[in-house]
Amino acid sequence: MEIELATVEQAERVTDLWVALADEQIQYDSHVLPERNRSMVADELTRHAVTDRLLVATERGEIVGFVMYALDRGSYEMDVTQGVVENLYVEPESRNEGVGGELLAAAERQLDGLGAETVVLEAMAENLAAKRFYHRHDYDTHRVQLEKSLESDNHSKEGR
Repeated sequence: MEIELATVEQAERVTDLWVALADEQIQYDSHVLPERNRSMVADELTRHAVTDRLLVATERGEIVGFVMYALDRGSYEMDVTQGVVENLYVEPESRNEGVGGELLAAAERQLDGLGAETVVLEAMAENLAAKRFYHRHDYDTHRVQLEKSLESDNHSKEGR
């Protein structure tokens, strides 16, 4: 297995993997619509490839995983420079072989080289396998997002 910076030509294949990632996240109540976001994500992946912020894992010449990352350019002044792992995905048949750990470590090295002092990422609350994976790689829970549906028997989206 090799980890390398992605090329623009590889962005289409990585887009397919991103759609697979988003499809998997639906079981954890993700609100992201995979196919409806394909075009926007393809553009974003191309930008990440051009700016060397996208890594791919290849086995026998085939892409089996990817990680997107960047420095946090949020609107708040911070006391640390944060790197962000935006998406990490490994095809199911290549999981539990160290691919995800290698992708994560490579993204961390890249972010360190860009000046990041910490790395943040998100995982769906119910995705216990992802949470275990990140905890094994020394990530601690730092922030929690809560959600409340405003739909009820008397108030639904259809009435809006």
